[in-house]
This record gives sequence, C-alpha cells and structure tokens, in this order.
Amino acid sequence: MKMHFCIPVSQQRLDRLGGRYVLYSVYLDGYLFCRVRYSQLHRWNEQLRRVFGNCLPPFPPKYYLAMTASMANERRDQLEQYLQNVTVDPNMLRSDVFVDFLKLIQLDTFSITTKTASLDIFLPDGRNIQVEILTSDTAERVLEVVSHKIGLCQELLGYFGLFLIQCCKEGKVSVMKKLVDFELPYVSLQSAKVEDCKVGLRKWYMDPSLDSVLMDSAAAVALIYMQAVQDMEKEWAKPTQVQRQKLEALQKEDNQTKFLELSQEVRHYGFLQLDPCTCDYPEPGCGAILSVGNNEISCCITLPDNQTQEIIFQMNRVKCWQVTFLGSLLDMDGPQRTLNQNLELRFQYNEDSRWQWFVIYTKQAFLLSSCLKKMISEKMVKLAAENPEMQIEVPEQGKSKKIPHSTKPERLFLFSTKKQQD
Repeated sequence: MKMHFCIPVSQQRLDRLGGRYVLYSVYLDGYLFCRVRYSQLHRWNEQLRRVFGNCLPPFPPKYYLAMTASMANERRDQLEQYLQNVTVDPNMLRSDVFVDFLKLIQLDTFSITTKTASLDIFLPDGRNIQVEILTSDTAERVLEVVSHKIGLCQELLGYFGLFLIQCCKEGKVSVMKKLVDFELPYVSLQSAKVEDCKVGLRKWYMDPSLDSVLMDSAAAVALIYMQAVQDMEKEWAKPTQVQRQKLEALQKEDNQTKFLELSQEVRHYGFLQLDPCTCDYPEPGCGAILSVGNNEISCCITLPDNQTQEIIFQMNRVKCWQVTFLGSLLDMDGPQRTLNQNLELRFQYNEDSRWQWFVIYTKQAFLLSSCLKKMISEKMVKLAAENPEMQIEVPEQGKSKKIPHSTKPERLFLFSTKKQQD
C-alpha cells in the first residue's frame, strides 16, 4: 500500500550563480519530512533504475525551457505520485539506495550532522529507556537497539513500533504518528517543533487477538501489559465496573498474563483513540471521538442537542478512503511544519445496501489512515492462514505477505491527497 507522501507546496529559490530552481517540501504522514530539488530526485530515480530496472513508476520528465505555473503544478503533482508509488515495492523500501538517499536528505533539510546522541524512548508506563544512537539511525535500527536493551527478541519486532507522542496537560496522551522504518527518529523529534513531544514505544497491531502470539515472551508481555494498564487509565479501553474490579485485583497481584486475558473481553481493548474531532454525520459539524481497532471504527458522536450517539463502522464494509489536505502553505521557512490543521479523511461505506461517503475532520487523519491500512493487512494475513490454497503475493510492511485471491480488488482500498484549489 502507498505511503502518505505529499508535496503541498514548492518555492522558487536562487542558487549561488543567480539561477533559479524549485525546492519541494515533502511531507510524510502530515509532517515535514524533507525539502528537495527536482535534480536530486532525478539522480535518485536513475540510481534506483540501475538497481530495479523498469519496475519503477514513471518519473516526471525534464523541462529545458522555463516552466509555466501550470507546468510547475503538474510536476509537483507528478513528483507526489512518484513518491507514493515508489514506496509500494517492499524490496525497494529496504534497499540501500532508497534508504541512504532519504537519510541524507532528512539530515540536510534540518541541518543535522551525523553524530552520536542519546535518545529517550518512553514506555507506556511513563518510564523511559535511554539509548545511544547515531542521529542518522533509522527507526528500524533504533527499534532494534531498544529491543536488545529490554530483551525483546528480533522475531517479535514487527509487532511493535516507534511513535511520536505528545504528552498533554492533565496526563492526556496524543499519538501523533508512527515513525516509518526509514525515518530518522532523532531528526523527526527535533523537526516536529511540537511541545512535550516524545518518541514512544507501543505495540503496532490493531487485532487484539494477536496478543496470543506474544505470550511466550516476558519482554513482550510486559510491554503490552503496560499499554493495557495505560489504556484503562486513559479510558481508551472501557471495562464494566465488574471487569474493572477484577482487573485492579490482578494488577495488585502483578498477574500480567491473567490481566491481559481478561482485557480481551473489555470494550475497545487494543483500540487507538484519536483526539476529539468533528464529522459530517448525521449532520455537519458534529463532535466526535474515534476509537479504531479490531476491524472497526467506533465513533461516539455528540449531536447538536448534546445527546450522544454511538456508531460503529465495520471495516469489511469500507470500500475506500482518501485523506485530503484542504489548505495551502505559503511560508516554507515558517514554524508550520505540519498539515494537521487542514485535514479530512473521507471513506465510502456500505450502509443499507447503498454506498455513502462519511467525512471526518481530524488532525490525525494520516494516523487514522495508517490504522485502517494496518487492519486491512492483518485481515488479509488471517484470511491467508485460513485459506492457504488460494494465495497471491502482496507487500506489507517491508515484507511479502500472501493473501487469498478472493480478496483481490472487488473492494479497493486507496490512499490519495488532494490540495484545495484556489
């Protein structure tokens, strides 16, 4: 599936000789990832083509005459499509030529040199692990260092991830984004420019039943137990009064395994809750709190009369979705390095045998999209395990996964971005 790359803005600059060039601001998951010239991307594409041949997506052609405004916008859109499409191939994502270029361009954009640094990785219980890394270490590498320090085996790393997390007032926690494998955590933390922002370690799966895969690892159990306790305290998970009493007793006994077994029965256990947002259902401007997990989007909507309504959207009835950037960025060098104030996620849903579009206005639209993609990939893997005789290869998280042929696109799951037209 495509990654959330977009290029909402570009700007003309003067080089040392007085010539003009265009600098593109590339955003990943709604946060400024790098600024890059066309010539740099062109050389990178040629390097990739020497390794991977003609399987690369088309790269926008050079112009030898001055570009008009429409030509410049067309090139920007083409480069955006290229970055989205080039990340579909998992072999390319893990190649040195792919990763090394993006590492250098991230460091250069934010004027950070490669050096040894300390990085605090926060656990769900509030403690932190300090690791010695290079500023040029990718999230994949940093996760390996952290896992070695806490005794988490390599085979289970795919069930966890590093996230940018904001610790808000009154103990509230807001998950901003998951760091992708080739992203540099040190650079992303420095460049986010968000108050009280931290790099946190969290589990990265949306199907709570996958806890069972981790139960033989003491380090993994400790991590998901910490997160389960935190989710109960934050009221992301919603136990009944009886369940809460039992869970508190198990917590006092430090019986982590039994605690997690009982947690499976708790409403919204293992879900990720987004910050309060708005939606257009049942009418525009309704307040909403979304919880995502276990193949559903649970939406608690506040109606105009202050009554609340619980609506559950099942993922097997979602046809496609799209993240849309509604604004424009004019000052590339200013403090605004995120798109999160002007985002919507709309999805097409089958209700009462007809397709309808539902729109959610949330600064965490890219994170929500990542969660939807994760739920789909987990469902495909589960179906593949149940139907091993009907399998095809599809990429997922840097590896090739097999999915049943029967899931092939009658329903299409898409990602795209669109800028609001002036």
